[in-house]
Amino acid sequence: MNQISTPQKIFFVIFILIVIAFCTFGVLLFTLLLGGLYYIPLIITIALLLFLLFAFMIFQFFKTKKRKIGFALFSVIVLMAASSWPIYQAYIDSIPTVSTEVDVFQYVPFEESSKLVSLEEESTLKLSEPLPIIDGATAFYPLYAAFAQATYPEKEYMPYESEVMVNTTPYAYENLMYGKVDMIFVFEPSKEQMEKAKKLGVELTFTPIGKESFVFFVNQKNEIDGLTLDQIKDIYSGKITNWKDVGGKNVPIRAYQRPEGSGSQTALQALMKDVPIMEAPRENIAAGMGEIINRVSEYRNFENSIGYTFRYYSQEMVGNNQIKLLSIDGVEPTKETIRSGEYPITMDFYIVTAGSDNPNVQKFIDWVLSPQGQGLVEKVGYVPMKE
Repeated sequence: MNQISTPQKIFFVIFILIVIAFCTFGVLLFTLLLGGLYYIPLIITIALLLFLLFAFMIFQFFKTKKRKIGFALFSVIVLMAASSWPIYQAYIDSIPTVSTEVDVFQYVPFEESSKLVSLEEESTLKLSEPLPIIDGATAFYPLYAAFAQATYPEKEYMPYESEVMVNTTPYAYENLMYGKVDMIFVFEPSKEQMEKAKKLGVELTFTPIGKESFVFFVNQKNEIDGLTLDQIKDIYSGKITNWKDVGGKNVPIRAYQRPEGSGSQTALQALMKDVPIMEAPRENIAAGMGEIINRVSEYRNFENSIGYTFRYYSQEMVGNNQIKLLSIDGVEPTKETIRSGEYPITMDFYIVTAGSDNPNVQKFIDWVLSPQGQGLVEKVGYVPMKE
Protein backbone atom coordinates (compact mmCIF):
# COMPACT_ATOMS: atom_id res chain seq x y z
CA MET A 1 0.00 0.00 0.00
CA ASN A 2 3.03 2.30 0.40
CA GLN A 3 3.40 2.46 -3.40
CA ILE A 4 -0.24 3.42 -3.96
CA SER A 5 -1.05 7.10 -4.30
CA THR A 6 -3.73 8.81 -2.24
CA PRO A 7 -6.17 9.14 -5.19
CA GLN A 8 -5.78 5.40 -5.81
CA LYS A 9 -6.46 4.68 -2.13
CA ILE A 10 -9.62 6.79 -2.27
CA PHE A 11 -10.68 4.90 -5.42
CA PHE A 12 -10.18 1.55 -3.62
CA VAL A 13 -12.13 2.76 -0.60
CA ILE A 14 -15.05 3.89 -2.79
CA PHE A 15 -14.94 0.57 -4.69
CA ILE A 16 -15.02 -1.39 -1.43
CA LEU A 17 -17.88 0.80 -0.18
CA ILE A 18 -19.92 0.01 -3.30
CA VAL A 19 -19.21 -3.74 -3.04
CA ILE A 20 -20.10 -3.87 0.66
CA ALA A 21 -23.23 -1.77 0.12
CA PHE A 22 -24.37 -4.04 -2.73
CA CYS A 23 -23.76 -7.20 -0.69
CA THR A 24 -25.45 -5.67 2.37
CA PHE A 25 -28.52 -4.76 0.34
CA GLY A 26 -28.79 -8.36 -0.86
CA VAL A 27 -28.45 -9.74 2.67
CA LEU A 28 -31.01 -7.24 4.00
CA LEU A 29 -33.50 -8.16 1.29
CA PHE A 30 -33.05 -11.87 1.98
CA THR A 31 -33.43 -11.28 5.73
CA LEU A 32 -36.64 -9.30 5.25
CA LEU A 33 -38.10 -12.06 3.07
CA LEU A 34 -37.42 -14.51 5.89
CA GLY A 35 -39.08 -12.17 8.39
CA GLY A 36 -35.87 -11.25 10.19
CA LEU A 37 -36.66 -7.55 10.65
CA TYR A 38 -34.91 -7.47 14.02
CA TYR A 39 -31.55 -8.40 12.49
CA ILE A 40 -31.33 -5.32 10.24
CA PRO A 41 -29.37 -3.12 12.75
CA LEU A 42 -26.87 -5.94 13.32
CA ILE A 43 -26.35 -6.51 9.58
CA ILE A 44 -25.80 -2.79 8.95
CA THR A 45 -23.37 -2.61 11.89
CA ILE A 46 -21.32 -5.53 10.56
CA ALA A 47 -21.22 -3.91 7.10
CA LEU A 48 -19.99 -0.60 8.54
CA LEU A 49 -17.30 -2.31 10.63
CA LEU A 50 -16.06 -4.23 7.59
CA PHE A 51 -15.91 -1.03 5.59
CA LEU A 52 -13.93 0.72 8.35
CA LEU A 53 -11.58 -2.25 8.62
CA PHE A 54 -10.76 -2.23 4.90
CA ALA A 55 -10.53 1.57 4.79
CA PHE A 56 -8.15 1.66 7.77
CA MET A 57 -6.02 -1.06 6.19
CA ILE A 58 -5.79 0.84 2.90
CA PHE A 59 -4.76 4.05 4.67
CA GLN A 60 -2.40 2.09 6.99
CA PHE A 61 -4.16 3.11 10.16
CA PHE A 62 -3.07 -0.05 12.00
CA LYS A 63 0.61 0.87 12.32
CA THR A 64 0.66 0.27 16.05
CA LYS A 65 -0.52 -2.54 18.28
CA LYS A 66 -2.46 -0.04 20.39
CA ARG A 67 -4.60 0.99 17.40
CA LYS A 68 -5.31 -2.62 16.48
CA ILE A 69 -6.43 -3.43 20.02
CA GLY A 70 -8.47 -0.24 20.18
CA PHE A 71 -10.32 -1.03 16.96
CA ALA A 72 -10.91 -4.61 18.08
CA LEU A 73 -12.39 -3.46 21.41
CA PHE A 74 -14.51 -0.85 19.64
CA SER A 75 -15.82 -3.50 17.22
CA VAL A 76 -16.69 -5.90 20.03
CA ILE A 77 -18.59 -3.22 21.98
CA VAL A 78 -20.52 -2.08 18.90
CA LEU A 79 -21.37 -5.67 17.88
CA MET A 80 -22.58 -6.46 21.40
CA ALA A 81 -24.80 -3.40 21.39
CA ALA A 82 -26.19 -4.23 17.93
CA SER A 83 -26.77 -7.85 18.95
CA SER A 84 -28.77 -6.98 22.07
CA TRP A 85 -32.00 -6.25 20.19
CA PRO A 86 -32.04 -9.51 18.12
CA ILE A 87 -31.18 -11.50 21.27
CA TYR A 88 -33.98 -9.73 23.15
CA GLN A 89 -36.47 -10.50 20.37
CA ALA A 90 -35.32 -14.13 20.22
CA TYR A 91 -36.08 -14.35 23.94
CA ILE A 92 -39.54 -12.86 23.40
CA ASP A 93 -40.22 -15.30 20.55
CA SER A 94 -39.32 -18.18 22.86
CA ILE A 95 -42.16 -17.28 25.24
CA PRO A 96 -45.26 -19.42 24.51
CA THR A 97 -48.25 -17.72 22.92
CA VAL A 98 -51.89 -18.66 22.79
CA SER A 99 -53.20 -20.26 19.64
CA THR A 100 -56.29 -18.20 18.84
CA GLU A 101 -57.10 -19.15 15.29
CA VAL A 102 -60.59 -20.67 15.21
CA ASP A 103 -61.25 -22.82 12.15
CA VAL A 104 -64.97 -22.36 11.51
CA PHE A 105 -64.88 -25.30 9.10
CA GLN A 106 -64.64 -27.51 12.19
CA TYR A 107 -68.27 -26.60 12.92
CA VAL A 108 -69.85 -27.16 9.50
CA PRO A 109 -73.17 -29.08 9.77
CA PHE A 110 -73.28 -32.70 8.63
CA GLU A 111 -69.51 -33.03 8.19
CA GLU A 112 -68.02 -36.26 9.55
CA SER A 113 -65.18 -34.47 11.36
CA SER A 114 -67.41 -31.66 12.65
CA LYS A 115 -67.10 -30.66 16.30
CA LEU A 116 -70.80 -29.81 16.50
CA VAL A 117 -72.81 -31.28 19.34
CA SER A 118 -75.95 -33.22 18.44
CA LEU A 119 -79.30 -33.99 19.96
CA GLU A 120 -79.55 -37.39 21.60
CA GLU A 121 -83.04 -37.82 20.18
CA GLU A 122 -84.77 -36.98 16.91
CA SER A 123 -85.58 -33.29 16.51
CA THR A 124 -89.25 -32.36 16.84
CA LEU A 125 -88.76 -29.91 13.96
CA LYS A 126 -87.66 -30.87 10.45
CA LEU A 127 -87.60 -28.00 7.98
CA SER A 128 -87.82 -28.12 4.20
CA GLU A 129 -87.46 -25.47 1.52
CA PRO A 130 -87.48 -22.53 1.75
CA LEU A 131 -84.82 -22.79 4.43
CA PRO A 132 -84.19 -19.64 6.51
CA ILE A 133 -80.80 -18.12 5.67
CA ILE A 134 -78.78 -17.67 8.87
CA ASP A 135 -75.75 -15.52 9.66
CA GLY A 136 -74.13 -14.40 12.88
CA ALA A 137 -71.19 -13.81 15.17
CA THR A 138 -68.29 -16.24 15.09
CA ALA A 139 -68.84 -17.15 18.75
CA PHE A 140 -72.40 -18.33 18.01
CA TYR A 141 -71.61 -20.37 14.89
CA PRO A 142 -71.17 -23.63 16.86
CA LEU A 143 -74.63 -23.02 18.33
CA TYR A 144 -76.72 -22.12 15.30
CA ALA A 145 -74.86 -24.61 13.11
CA ALA A 146 -75.92 -27.26 15.66
CA PHE A 147 -79.51 -25.96 15.38
CA ALA A 148 -79.28 -26.30 11.59
CA GLN A 149 -77.83 -29.80 11.83
CA ALA A 150 -80.82 -30.79 13.99
CA THR A 151 -83.57 -29.21 11.87
CA TYR A 152 -82.29 -28.62 8.31
CA PRO A 153 -82.10 -31.28 5.58
CA GLU A 154 -78.69 -32.93 5.22
CA LYS A 155 -76.58 -31.30 2.51
CA GLU A 156 -73.53 -29.06 2.15
CA TYR A 157 -73.59 -25.79 4.15
CA MET A 158 -70.41 -23.79 3.54
CA PRO A 159 -69.67 -21.13 6.20
CA TYR A 160 -69.48 -18.18 3.80
CA GLU A 161 -72.00 -19.02 1.08
CA SER A 162 -75.00 -21.14 2.06
CA GLU A 163 -78.12 -21.07 4.21
CA VAL A 164 -75.89 -21.30 7.31
CA MET A 165 -73.16 -18.64 7.15
CA VAL A 166 -70.80 -16.96 9.62
CA ASN A 167 -69.66 -13.49 8.62
CA THR A 168 -69.03 -11.86 12.06
CA THR A 169 -71.34 -9.44 13.87
CA PRO A 170 -70.91 -6.27 11.75
CA TYR A 171 -71.46 -8.08 8.44
CA ALA A 172 -74.30 -10.15 9.88
CA TYR A 173 -76.19 -6.97 10.80
CA GLU A 174 -75.44 -5.54 7.34
CA ASN A 175 -76.75 -8.68 5.65
CA LEU A 176 -79.92 -8.61 7.75
CA MET A 177 -80.61 -4.93 7.12
CA TYR A 178 -80.21 -5.37 3.36
CA GLY A 179 -82.41 -8.47 3.25
CA LYS A 180 -79.64 -10.93 2.34
CA VAL A 181 -80.42 -13.20 5.32
CA ASP A 182 -83.55 -14.07 7.31
CA MET A 183 -82.10 -14.09 10.81
CA ILE A 184 -78.85 -13.57 12.67
CA PHE A 185 -77.43 -14.84 15.97
CA VAL A 186 -75.76 -11.92 17.75
CA PHE A 187 -75.60 -9.68 20.79
CA GLU A 188 -77.37 -6.33 20.83
CA PRO A 189 -76.39 -3.91 18.04
CA SER A 190 -74.31 -0.81 18.55
CA LYS A 191 -75.86 2.64 18.55
CA GLU A 192 -74.56 3.18 15.01
CA GLN A 193 -76.11 -0.09 13.81
CA MET A 194 -79.46 0.86 15.32
CA GLU A 195 -79.29 4.27 13.66
CA LYS A 196 -78.50 2.66 10.31
CA ALA A 197 -81.47 0.31 10.63
CA LYS A 198 -83.71 3.27 11.38
CA LYS A 199 -82.32 5.17 8.41
CA LEU A 200 -83.01 2.19 6.13
CA GLY A 201 -86.51 1.84 7.55
CA VAL A 202 -85.72 -1.62 8.94
CA GLU A 203 -87.39 -2.72 12.16
CA LEU A 204 -85.27 -5.18 14.07
CA THR A 205 -86.93 -7.78 16.30
CA PHE A 206 -84.88 -9.32 19.11
CA THR A 207 -85.69 -12.76 20.53
CA PRO A 208 -83.45 -13.65 23.50
CA ILE A 209 -82.38 -17.31 23.37
CA GLY A 210 -79.55 -17.55 25.90
CA LYS A 211 -77.13 -15.83 28.27
CA GLU A 212 -73.41 -15.21 28.07
CA SER A 213 -70.73 -13.33 30.02
CA PHE A 214 -68.48 -10.54 28.81
CA VAL A 215 -65.00 -11.24 30.16
CA PHE A 216 -61.65 -9.52 30.58
CA PHE A 217 -58.38 -11.45 30.42
CA VAL A 218 -54.66 -11.09 31.07
CA ASN A 219 -51.66 -13.39 30.77
CA GLN A 220 -51.22 -16.14 33.35
CA LYS A 221 -48.00 -14.40 34.48
CA ASN A 222 -49.89 -11.28 35.48
CA GLU A 223 -50.32 -11.40 39.27
CA ILE A 224 -53.73 -9.71 39.02
CA ASP A 225 -56.56 -12.26 39.25
CA GLY A 226 -59.51 -9.91 39.42
CA LEU A 227 -60.71 -6.34 39.11
CA THR A 228 -63.78 -4.39 40.13
CA LEU A 229 -66.21 -2.95 37.63
CA ASP A 230 -65.06 0.54 38.59
CA GLN A 231 -61.42 -0.41 37.95
CA ILE A 232 -62.34 -1.79 34.51
CA LYS A 233 -64.10 1.47 33.67
CA ASP A 234 -61.16 3.51 34.93
CA ILE A 235 -58.73 1.47 32.80
CA TYR A 236 -60.76 1.82 29.62
CA SER A 237 -61.49 5.48 30.21
CA GLY A 238 -57.76 6.14 30.63
CA LYS A 239 -58.01 7.16 34.27
CA ILE A 240 -55.91 4.18 35.45
CA THR A 241 -52.81 3.59 33.32
CA ASN A 242 -50.52 1.53 35.57
CA TRP A 243 -51.05 -1.90 37.12
CA LYS A 244 -49.69 -0.68 40.47
CA ASP A 245 -52.89 1.37 40.84
CA VAL A 246 -54.93 -1.85 41.00
CA GLY A 247 -52.52 -3.88 43.14
CA GLY A 248 -50.14 -5.08 40.43
CA LYS A 249 -46.58 -4.30 39.42
CA ASN A 250 -45.31 -0.88 38.43
CA VAL A 251 -45.80 -1.34 34.68
CA PRO A 252 -48.05 0.57 32.25
CA ILE A 253 -51.34 -1.01 31.18
CA ARG A 254 -51.77 -1.74 27.49
CA ALA A 255 -55.55 -1.97 27.03
CA TYR A 256 -56.62 -3.51 23.74
CA GLN A 257 -59.93 -2.71 22.04
CA ARG A 258 -62.01 -3.99 19.12
CA PRO A 259 -63.33 -2.09 16.07
CA GLU A 260 -66.57 -0.14 16.19
CA GLY A 261 -69.61 -2.32 15.50
CA SER A 262 -68.06 -5.58 16.67
CA GLY A 263 -70.00 -7.50 19.31
CA SER A 264 -67.38 -7.19 22.01
CA GLN A 265 -66.78 -3.47 21.39
CA THR A 266 -70.54 -2.88 21.67
CA ALA A 267 -70.48 -4.86 24.92
CA LEU A 268 -67.70 -2.62 26.23
CA GLN A 269 -69.68 0.48 25.28
CA ALA A 270 -72.73 -0.90 27.10
CA LEU A 271 -70.59 -1.60 30.16
CA MET A 272 -69.05 1.87 30.17
CA LYS A 273 -72.44 3.57 29.68
CA ASP A 274 -71.84 7.33 29.94
CA VAL A 275 -68.12 6.98 30.74
CA PRO A 276 -66.15 7.93 27.60
CA ILE A 277 -63.87 5.18 26.29
CA MET A 278 -60.32 6.36 25.72
CA GLU A 279 -59.19 6.60 22.09
CA ALA A 280 -56.95 3.61 21.42
CA PRO A 281 -53.83 3.84 19.24
CA ARG A 282 -54.19 1.96 15.97
CA GLU A 283 -51.80 -0.75 17.17
CA ASN A 284 -54.06 -1.37 20.19
CA ILE A 285 -57.12 -2.22 18.08
CA ALA A 286 -57.56 -5.88 17.18
CA ALA A 287 -59.71 -6.66 14.16
CA GLY A 288 -60.99 -10.13 15.01
CA MET A 289 -62.24 -11.87 18.13
CA GLY A 290 -59.30 -14.22 18.03
CA GLU A 291 -56.88 -11.44 17.22
CA ILE A 292 -57.44 -9.57 20.46
CA ILE A 293 -56.32 -12.69 22.34
CA ASN A 294 -53.50 -13.17 19.86
CA ARG A 295 -52.34 -9.55 20.17
CA VAL A 296 -52.19 -9.76 23.93
CA SER A 297 -50.36 -13.06 23.70
CA GLU A 298 -47.93 -11.96 20.96
CA TYR A 299 -47.09 -8.90 23.01
CA ARG A 300 -46.32 -11.55 25.61
CA ASN A 301 -48.08 -9.27 28.06
CA PHE A 302 -45.02 -8.78 30.24
CA GLU A 303 -47.80 -8.50 32.77
CA ASN A 304 -49.18 -5.32 31.24
CA SER A 305 -51.78 -6.13 28.55
CA ILE A 306 -55.51 -6.62 28.99
CA GLY A 307 -58.21 -7.57 26.53
CA TYR A 308 -61.86 -8.60 26.45
CA THR A 309 -64.02 -11.16 24.72
CA PHE A 310 -66.82 -13.61 25.61
CA ARG A 311 -66.49 -16.62 27.89
CA TYR A 312 -67.57 -19.31 25.42
CA TYR A 313 -65.31 -18.07 22.64
CA SER A 314 -62.21 -17.86 24.84
CA GLN A 315 -62.77 -21.06 26.81
CA GLU A 316 -64.57 -23.41 24.43
CA MET A 317 -63.64 -22.31 20.90
CA VAL A 318 -60.10 -21.02 21.47
CA GLY A 319 -59.14 -22.91 24.61
CA ASN A 320 -55.85 -21.99 26.25
CA ASN A 321 -53.76 -22.15 29.37
CA GLN A 322 -51.66 -19.05 28.79
CA ILE A 323 -54.32 -16.43 29.51
CA LYS A 324 -56.69 -16.20 32.46
CA LEU A 325 -60.13 -14.69 32.77
CA LEU A 326 -60.38 -12.10 35.51
CA SER A 327 -62.97 -12.25 38.23
CA ILE A 328 -65.11 -9.11 38.37
CA ASP A 329 -66.16 -7.81 41.78
CA GLY A 330 -64.86 -11.09 43.18
CA VAL A 331 -67.00 -13.34 40.94
CA GLU A 332 -65.53 -15.77 38.37
CA PRO A 333 -67.20 -15.94 34.94
CA THR A 334 -68.65 -19.48 34.85
CA LYS A 335 -71.86 -21.04 33.59
CA GLU A 336 -73.04 -21.28 37.19
CA THR A 337 -72.46 -17.58 37.98
CA ILE A 338 -74.04 -16.59 34.66
CA ARG A 339 -77.07 -18.76 35.44
CA SER A 340 -77.42 -17.36 38.95
CA GLY A 341 -76.81 -13.77 37.85
CA GLU A 342 -73.87 -13.37 40.25
CA TYR A 343 -71.38 -12.50 37.52
CA PRO A 344 -71.92 -8.76 36.99
CA ILE A 345 -71.38 -8.59 33.22
CA THR A 346 -73.95 -11.06 31.95
CA MET A 347 -76.01 -10.36 28.85
CA ASP A 348 -78.62 -11.99 26.65
CA PHE A 349 -77.90 -12.98 23.09
CA TYR A 350 -80.52 -13.04 20.38
CA ILE A 351 -82.00 -14.25 17.19
CA VAL A 352 -82.56 -10.98 15.34
CA THR A 353 -85.02 -10.73 12.46
CA ALA A 354 -86.16 -7.90 10.23
CA GLY A 355 -89.55 -8.87 8.86
CA SER A 356 -88.65 -11.93 6.78
CA ASP A 357 -91.51 -13.47 4.79
CA ASN A 358 -89.99 -16.95 5.02
CA PRO A 359 -92.70 -19.12 6.66
CA ASN A 360 -90.10 -21.31 8.38
CA VAL A 361 -88.47 -18.49 10.34
CA GLN A 362 -90.99 -18.42 13.19
CA LYS A 363 -91.11 -22.24 13.31
CA PHE A 364 -87.34 -22.26 13.75
CA ILE A 365 -87.40 -19.58 16.49
CA ASP A 366 -90.19 -21.41 18.36
CA TRP A 367 -88.16 -24.61 18.25
CA VAL A 368 -85.02 -22.84 19.55
CA LEU A 369 -87.10 -21.69 22.54
CA SER A 370 -88.55 -25.16 23.05
CA PRO A 371 -87.10 -27.61 25.61
CA GLN A 372 -85.18 -29.34 22.80
CA GLY A 373 -83.68 -26.11 21.47
CA GLN A 374 -82.83 -24.76 24.92
CA GLY A 375 -81.34 -28.13 25.84
CA LEU A 376 -79.05 -27.80 22.83
CA VAL A 377 -78.04 -24.30 24.00
CA GLU A 378 -76.95 -25.89 27.28
CA LYS A 379 -75.21 -28.80 25.59
CA VAL A 380 -73.21 -26.52 23.29
CA GLY A 381 -71.88 -24.65 26.33
CA TYR A 382 -74.03 -21.56 26.67
CA VAL A 383 -76.60 -20.79 29.37
CA PRO A 384 -80.20 -21.16 28.11
CA MET A 385 -82.98 -18.66 28.76
CA LYS A 386 -85.23 -21.48 29.95
CA GLU A 387 -84.10 -24.39 32.10
